[in-house]
Amino acid sequence: MMHVLNSLLPTMIIICYFMPGPHTCVALQKKNSCHVHDGIADCSHLSLTAVPSDLPSNIISLDLSHNRLKGIPPVSLAPYPGLRRLIVSHNSITKLDPGLCQTLPLLQTLNMEHNQVYVLKKEDVNHCTNLTWLIMASNKLKLQGEPFSALQRLKVLDVSLNKLRSAKLGTQTQLPNLVSLNLALNDFTTLKKDDFLFLEHSSSLLVLNMSFMSLKTLEPGCFTPISGLRTLIMDGSNMGTLGFSELCSELSGTAIEAVYFRKMKLATLTNTTFKALQKTNLTYLDISHNDMVTIGDGSFLWLSRLQTLILSDNIIKQLNKNTFQGLKSLKKLQMTKALVKHHYIPTIEDFSFQPLSALESLILQKTAAQKITEHTFTGLTSLKELDMSWSNYTSLRIINNKTLVSLAGSPLRKLNLTGTAISQIDPQSFSVLKNLTMLLLNNNFIKQILTGKEFEGLDQIEEIYMSNNQQTVNLISTSFVNVPNLRVLTLGKTLKAEAVNLDPSPFSPLTNLTFLDLSNNNIANIREDMLKGLAYLKVLKLQHNNLARLWKSANLGGPVLFLKHSLSLVTLQMDSNGLDEIPAEALRGLGNLRNLNLSSNLLNSLKDSIFGDLNSLRVINLQKNLITAVRPEVFKTPLSNISLLVMDKNPFDCTCETIMWFVTWLNETNMTHVPGLRDQYLCNTPLAYFNRSIMEFDPLSCKDMTPFQTLYILTSTAVIMLMVSAFVVRYQGWRIRFYWNILINRTLGFSDTHAAEGQEFEYDAYIIHAEQDSSWVERRLSPLENDMCRFCLEDRDSLPGMSQPDSILDNMRRSRKILFVVTETLLKDPWCTRFIAQHAIHRDIEANRDSVILVFLQDVHDYKLSRSLYLRRGMLRPCCILDWPVHKERVPAFHQKLLMALGMTNRLKD
Repeated sequence: MMHVLNSLLPTMIIICYFMPGPHTCVALQKKNSCHVHDGIADCSHLSLTAVPSDLPSNIISLDLSHNRLKGIPPVSLAPYPGLRRLIVSHNSITKLDPGLCQTLPLLQTLNMEHNQVYVLKKEDVNHCTNLTWLIMASNKLKLQGEPFSALQRLKVLDVSLNKLRSAKLGTQTQLPNLVSLNLALNDFTTLKKDDFLFLEHSSSLLVLNMSFMSLKTLEPGCFTPISGLRTLIMDGSNMGTLGFSELCSELSGTAIEAVYFRKMKLATLTNTTFKALQKTNLTYLDISHNDMVTIGDGSFLWLSRLQTLILSDNIIKQLNKNTFQGLKSLKKLQMTKALVKHHYIPTIEDFSFQPLSALESLILQKTAAQKITEHTFTGLTSLKELDMSWSNYTSLRIINNKTLVSLAGSPLRKLNLTGTAISQIDPQSFSVLKNLTMLLLNNNFIKQILTGKEFEGLDQIEEIYMSNNQQTVNLISTSFVNVPNLRVLTLGKTLKAEAVNLDPSPFSPLTNLTFLDLSNNNIANIREDMLKGLAYLKVLKLQHNNLARLWKSANLGGPVLFLKHSLSLVTLQMDSNGLDEIPAEALRGLGNLRNLNLSSNLLNSLKDSIFGDLNSLRVINLQKNLITAVRPEVFKTPLSNISLLVMDKNPFDCTCETIMWFVTWLNETNMTHVPGLRDQYLCNTPLAYFNRSIMEFDPLSCKDMTPFQTLYILTSTAVIMLMVSAFVVRYQGWRIRFYWNILINRTLGFSDTHAAEGQEFEYDAYIIHAEQDSSWVERRLSPLENDMCRFCLEDRDSLPGMSQPDSILDNMRRSRKILFVVTETLLKDPWCTRFIAQHAIHRDIEANRDSVILVFLQDVHDYKLSRSLYLRRGMLRPCCILDWPVHKERVPAFHQKLLMALGMTNRLKD
């Protein structure tokens, strides 16, 4: 266990050192009280002048940093005897009380950086026998006696930035378990041979930080007491060429493995710079940020064991075949911003990397060179990763089958060409990279149709990234036919809008695809079978497109259910698509879906059970929609197992019907994280809750709603029935009145059928017509009279001596039928419509007979017929309604129908 701890601590210390700013965590939000969780109390940034006394007694960590403490009296910490970690950095403490560790016997970490401690004596920490971390950086320490001699378990000691005049922290052997010592930013210029004698028996010391000091003199043997040192950090030490040579000479007798020589103004490396390190076991060398211009031939000849070389942020002019000579064990070479335009264009000569036969990772980010030739990367027989992202190489503008031919002998697995201004990829450009599994082409200027030949030869490729292209790429059905093993494909902000609307789909050959990004392409049309065959697809990104029409029920051909072939989806992102509708079947079968993003759309009313199959959902984002109601019929299933819900910035309707279930669920759930619940989930309606948090809605106000709901149902039913009745009376009232009258006559026996049916009528029909239609009656009806048929014409058959009204009524009684010759003229004749027609209708209704026949010479609307004659076609039997034919050959048939109607008995209506 101790061995593992010793191996991890140096890495932890280095990480802490490289982190910008103070080493402690600083709260970002303004607090007004201590935050306590799992035994950890955070009381930082509260302007405290004393230690709080009301914290739980069982806390093990207390952070009092960034306050106004002038001291930490032991009595104030007495309530917390179990403390193991105490942070009092960034205060105004002037001394360390000797009784502190007596009060806190279990204390392991004490951080007092950025205070005003002037004197540190042995008595101050004499009882801190369990202390493993002591941070005293940024004070004004003056060490008296042997202040650290009692700290037998201390592993990390930081006394940086204290204006110490010497590295000698004691005169007697002490700190046997020290792992890391930070002396950076102090004022000593000389490192004497006995400065580290106090650590002579500290065989565990692995990390020494002496950054940003002006060391002028290194006495021989100054590192001998700590010869087991593994990591030395000398960043920013302006030692000069001579001082640097002395440093390397002193390190030659140590077990050094990693050195950081950054910002040391090493403008030139020669073949003697690192010669003194020849016998060391150096595996890690960082000489970045040195404004280095020249690397002489054989500069690294002495570092045969080196595995990692960092040359980033320099201004190297040239690389040649002798630059890296001797680095036969190098596995990683990082040259980010090491070759940049600086009054010249750097040159990479042929075979420059040939000595690096063991190199596995070559990082050339943000570099520039005149060109890449057919031998630039020759000799990299172990290379697995090549990163040339954001670099400026004119040879990469158009990639052809010769551009990367120098990598033919490399087992390259990852090639990063992001942001290299590629405009075109020719067929078989990557054919030499048989082992490539990842190809990054993001942020380029590719403008072409991908035919599929561009990726020919990439037999092992699994991931292709082509997002954020500054031009547009088009696809055809064979675009990816040569990469059937592809698992990841990103085409976000790259494609033409119609590129995916093909049959067959360009993605159909990718049966192993698990990740597909088609976002930000303004796609408006997708075929239903676009994802057919992608049975293993788990992540689909379609955000920032224009897919609203595809899911509309009014879409021509119906909604496009393009997700039905991808039932293995785990993540679906469709935010910012203008969606205002989700079809009922759109998300059916997605039982594995865990992350659904539909934010920034126009969704409002969601269909019941739209999320009914999403039993595995853990994250749902519906932020910035138009959702007003959160009903259980829609959300009960997806919210049952949810761990993160994002639904803020919606215009919620805070009423019992729309929000009560949601508020109740929020109050009861303890498994779901809902960010911004108190201030981002606001009511829009009604006015009483406007702009108030939905959590202020009181569900108890809805408990007595049952009587009101019953009243609402009854009232609504009554109103609907009243409206229906009004419509029926308005448009069918005449029919109701007509049959009601018949029913009354039949029920009460007012009909004279039996009395009069047997009597003999003198006339078969009394003819009512307008005066202008007399000629038609004489021509068409009078000829039908014979012994079997006789008509009553008022002008001809009126009784002498009787008044005209009496004569009309008498003739009607003597006639079996009443025949109306209906024309527009008749409807306008006041005498016919007000007297004759009314009595005829009275006879038909009151006598309960089929005694009326209508003969239409013109097409008269039923509305006019009802208005003038108070008759409707629906009141008579069909055989009693005749139309005068237009064609002469149909006249005999009309006569036959008329004679049949005249011959009907005046039977009861049924």
